[in-house]
Amino acid sequence: MADRRRINPPLRPTAAPIFTHSVNAPPPEPPHRTRPADQIRKIFLQTGLTPSASGSAYLELEPSPRTASDSLLNTSSSLKITCTVHGPRPLPRAVPFSPHLLLSANVKFAPFASQERRGYIRDASERDLAVHVETALRGLLISERWPKSGVDVVITVLEGEDDRPLGLVGDDTLKEERGLSGWGMMSVLSGCITVASAAIADAGIDCVDLVSGGVAGIVRQREALASGAPEQKDGDGEAQIVLDPCPSEHASLVAVCVVGYLQSRDEITEIWTRGDLGGASAEQGTERLNLEVLVDRAVEAAVSSRAVLEQALRDSVEFKSQKQALAEAPGRSKRKESG
Repeated sequence: MADRRRINPPLRPTAAPIFTHSVNAPPPEPPHRTRPADQIRKIFLQTGLTPSASGSAYLELEPSPRTASDSLLNTSSSLKITCTVHGPRPLPRAVPFSPHLLLSANVKFAPFASQERRGYIRDASERDLAVHVETALRGLLISERWPKSGVDVVITVLEGEDDRPLGLVGDDTLKEERGLSGWGMMSVLSGCITVASAAIADAGIDCVDLVSGGVAGIVRQREALASGAPEQKDGDGEAQIVLDPCPSEHASLVAVCVVGYLQSRDEITEIWTRGDLGGASAEQGTERLNLEVLVDRAVEAAVSSRAVLEQALRDSVEFKSQKQALAEAPGRSKRKESG
């Protein structure tokens, strides 16, 4: 039965109007990676954005550069994630006694976060991401200090990374070549781990370290074509390892690895790999491309994102200290006058 009090939006995204000057325009070209292979995208991270929560954080990645085209479609990709932490708070009486802190992670995509509109009920991919985030955070908390308590970590993905550009969403040929199997989920998981760590630190929960997410992938770039040479298919380029791969910027992704890394303890709390590592047995210079090398590159990406995490928390602590000093200043002046 339809809901008469709610105007339901369309199930799929609506098409933008096409004007006369862009009818005969060529289709937009997919974005290309302009960053070096060992450089991650710029990260914006800020904490304390939700006053009603115990801790909160917002993370945003630098969008992909737009290609020069007459099309009105936006082919750039970005990542925007918010996280709120509620607790620690006492467990209900119906819950059995627990000497440790009970952690609950919830990951949900906004309905407008991807090209195809998502539902309001969590699907299998969102529950899978929540399990990975919860595993990464369990090695971070000192759960013995919070018995009979629970903490809820709620992550909302406002904009996720898609496996292909928006202008080529209906191209079945590109869909087969790029292998749309959820490569963008790897970058989403990395961002969820980092923003959840910042929100937990903002909530003042005891932790052993800061966990940061990092992602690295084995990609095949399209080789430069000589003038008049026949066009090459995706996957014919040379395999190499890049940090923070964006699926829409590369011709083909062979394998991707995501880690949750504790730098001061040199520990990995979460690792997730996807792809065909057996088919990626190639050499990059004098380096053999295998799982061990891929994990090491993912750790390097996590170390780079940790620098942003530390700076964001340092700025948050300084802001709270200044705010507390300003709040205590009137009381000090009144005590001096009465004395």
